[in-house]
Amino acid sequence: MNDLSGDFAKSETAHHGSRLRERAEHLLALADVKIDGDRPWDLRVHDEHVFARAFAHGSLGLGEAYMDGWWDADDLDGFFFRVLDAHLDEHLKNFDTLRAHLRARFINLQRGRRAFKIGKAHYDLGNDLFSAMLGKRLVYSCGYWAQADNLDDAQAAKLDLVCRKLQLKPGMRVLDIGCGWGEALKYSAEKYGVSGVGVTVSEQQAQFARELCKGLPIEIRLQDYRELEEKFDAVYSIGMFEHVGWKNYRTYFEVCKRCLKEDGLNLLHCIGVNSEPSRPDPWIEKYIFPNSMVPAASQVATALEGLFVVEDWHNFGADYDKTLMAWRANFDAAWPELSKNPRYDERFRRMWRYYLSASAATFRARRDQLWQITMSPRGVRGGYRVPR
Repeated sequence: MNDLSGDFAKSETAHHGSRLRERAEHLLALADVKIDGDRPWDLRVHDEHVFARAFAHGSLGLGEAYMDGWWDADDLDGFFFRVLDAHLDEHLKNFDTLRAHLRARFINLQRGRRAFKIGKAHYDLGNDLFSAMLGKRLVYSCGYWAQADNLDDAQAAKLDLVCRKLQLKPGMRVLDIGCGWGEALKYSAEKYGVSGVGVTVSEQQAQFARELCKGLPIEIRLQDYRELEEKFDAVYSIGMFEHVGWKNYRTYFEVCKRCLKEDGLNLLHCIGVNSEPSRPDPWIEKYIFPNSMVPAASQVATALEGLFVVEDWHNFGADYDKTLMAWRANFDAAWPELSKNPRYDERFRRMWRYYLSASAATFRARRDQLWQITMSPRGVRGGYRVPR
């Protein structure tokens, strides 16, 4: 009798697994992806439990299954592009997605000590990793590829675009909120003759930035932006707003207003979403950017109302696809050396490639955008001429 019940249970399990595989095949067909097909973007299954994991836990389950080696795709970004372009992720909403959404909506995940969590969890991973991945300059944000054909030129063009939009001139004093490794401040000081202050919540970034900017009129602080009080000729933030959190957007713009002279300009460079706000991806939240949140245009517009005049809202989101693919190529090329560091094992390699590939596909499918918003406290007299 025990043998019979055991055989029945195995049969039921196999039948359930077969149904899940069929369901996955049906969904993936909508995105022109086959299971165990022979095209580069097709999904190759190494463990049949991947379907149960993905349907039970959505993007979190799919990502963790990839990290564990349960499935592969030769063209990983191509796989994600087809899945995201067909909006298949909307069929996998579950408790993990709901929990991430509710945490983002009701808990201020970016206040007090939580504001420093992203620094320790992500940006302090190791300057060796980011130096290898980001290229000549440690600029961890979207490059500007309008006239560039390589990553280093695209990043230089982005930094110059920011300086031109802010109308920087020698002698000005600028504030960089979330200054990263200090590259934007270094560029503006060397090319435009300004002095400045940069704040970051990453200890490793602060140490690196101080060394990078040595000899220049630049001060780097390990500081929460909310503590800032002094006045500057220009204020900007590049790739930091994604960690501010919607409950703090108004406070962020109030700080910018407080720190900006009346005739100055403020520039925000950040990722944005087309959809309704406050829905962080559970896998990204757990493994890459804890307490992060990509804003919707409605949230940004509401938060700056009555504080700033929007002079220009520039979207070059498609350039992030090129930037991320260049970062992934650099990461792959550097892996033989990076893998000698015990912190970077095979599971980390798969996690990082998954992150870069899925992110590139998100911008390729135009599901996320990259905004540069230029603002003035009272409106530029005579109008603002838009640099491109």
